[in-house]
Amino acid sequence: MAGTHPYARELGDFLRARRNRLRPQDMGLEPGGRRRVAGLRREELALLAGLSTDYYQRMEQGREVHPSDGVLDALAAALDLDDEERRHLFTLARAARRPMPAQVRRDPEQVPHSTRRLLHVMDTPAVVLGRHLDVLAWNRMAEALLGDPGTYQPDRLNMLLLMFDDTMTDERRCPDWERQALEYIGMMRAAVATDPTHPRATAIVGELSIRSPEFRRLWARHDVRESVSGSKTFRVPEVGDIVLDWDTYPLPGNPGPVMLVFTAEPGTADADRLQLLASLHATRVRT
Repeated sequence: MAGTHPYARELGDFLRARRNRLRPQDMGLEPGGRRRVAGLRREELALLAGLSTDYYQRMEQGREVHPSDGVLDALAAALDLDDEERRHLFTLARAARRPMPAQVRRDPEQVPHSTRRLLHVMDTPAVVLGRHLDVLAWNRMAEALLGDPGTYQPDRLNMLLLMFDDTMTDERRCPDWERQALEYIGMMRAAVATDPTHPRATAIVGELSIRSPEFRRLWARHDVRESVSGSKTFRVPEVGDIVLDWDTYPLPGNPGPVMLVFTAEPGTADADRLQLLASLHATRVRT
């Protein structure tokens, strides 16, 4: 709807995705006859939340409504939201209550020189990611594991764009690809929640929505994840699969870049494979 507050649109999309996720029988409702929707009907969700159907419909449509915290609590309960989803709901709704500023300040993301020095001396793969998952800096170990980021144009050097790269071969695609894709998408959702009209987010999501059916399917789920740690399997033909833990560490700025660090448990086969990969990469660089 033209002229709708961007946060209200994002809030409406999130509510609709969460409503479609629920089944009537899970919420103590009778499924009834033939249903045109996969999840709950609007009137059913409104009933569970103690709202009028018209009011809830206006929220989903992104029309100018200003739900109170009490209404948001009722919606969170009716939609069976977890803690992360509930925080996301409140972030969007509270932002939708405020007038949009005439001009949003969007300073370029910078990697401090001290952070670049730290990357250089680390003996484990690490990269610095911007708030929209742009790769801003990396070290030699990351280059050995992920490939040389310097071979990409700067605007293509983005974890989501790389994750949905059509040229990725099957032998390089990790076995837990969808889980990792959902983690990156969850991080992008968090960035969109802080600034839904940011041109970088609009460009990345717009491009992937056009060219990738897989991305459209996963993005439409509106999954919210505060991804700060996890594990990932890397499929590396030279040494075999490597399972690494990863953690994110925030850098100065609000919101600012984060350092993404991959580590292996010392003394394990994964640690040995990672060191072998680093040795092979160092040999290639010297030659």
